[in-house]
Amino acid sequence: MRNVPVSGVAVHAEDLVLAHDGRVAIRASSFDIPSGKITAVIGPNGSGKSTLLDGIAGLIHPSSGSLVVSPADEQRIAYVLQTRKVNEALPVTVREVVTMGRYASRGAYGRLTATDRQIVDESLARMAITDLADRHLNELSGGQRQRVFVAQGLAQDHDMLLLDEPLTGLDLISAQAIDSVIHNENAHGCTVVMSTHDLAEARAADHVVLLSGGVVASGSPHHVLTEDHLAAAYGGMSVHRDGDGLVIDDPAHQPVEERHVHRERTIHTEAFPDDQHGGG
Repeated sequence: MRNVPVSGVAVHAEDLVLAHDGRVAIRASSFDIPSGKITAVIGPNGSGKSTLLDGIAGLIHPSSGSLVVSPADEQRIAYVLQTRKVNEALPVTVREVVTMGRYASRGAYGRLTATDRQIVDESLARMAITDLADRHLNELSGGQRQRVFVAQGLAQDHDMLLLDEPLTGLDLISAQAIDSVIHNENAHGCTVVMSTHDLAEARAADHVVLLSGGVVASGSPHHVLTEDHLAAAYGGMSVHRDGDGLVIDDPAHQPVEERHVHRERTIHTEAFPDDQHGGG
């Protein structure tokens, strides 16, 4: 990975190929992700969303092509994984997990300062989990655990926040807390890149990258979330019109009862100008 700053661009990919476990997950693709904006990475299961975030985080390197990430210091990137990718049975408390976010700056054996402890306290408070600080991960609900790992990301010094499906399947309180933090981070200049299965979340973002084993389209929501682009990503039989909306018939997009209000598989095309309904 070449870490060369690009003005106004947080991530620049040129003919990028990323492989996971020896299998190409993202074929040659070129795209930009803007700085200081919220970017949604969307696509069907297996489309390469998590692999792309891994590449941006520096966990995997391009098989070919280039991936330029700004800022140059990768320690300024905080990466929040899905909770199912983390050993939730570890004998650690919520506070200890959030404190791990300071290790990128202090090292695992570095002595915490008063400032470090204040940042941890603030991160707990922002995710409304201060009252859970002394509890162990395996005592928490799925939504509470997700808030813990988002708090860990907040505790890390960062200019870019990567989140892998942070709102999927969460209770309403947890989803609202995380959604609020995402927009608050962005309002303070942080670049946010989040993968999602939710069309409403993608439509609400500033920028969208639509994947299907490669980049189908990248740009503003009204340019990317069109019938032609969605059909190319999900398959023509999976996308159809329903009144004024486009509906994706995909198991990962089915509405979930008693979950947060986004989780939509429908996008209402009247939200975009008429000349953007087509392939863009």
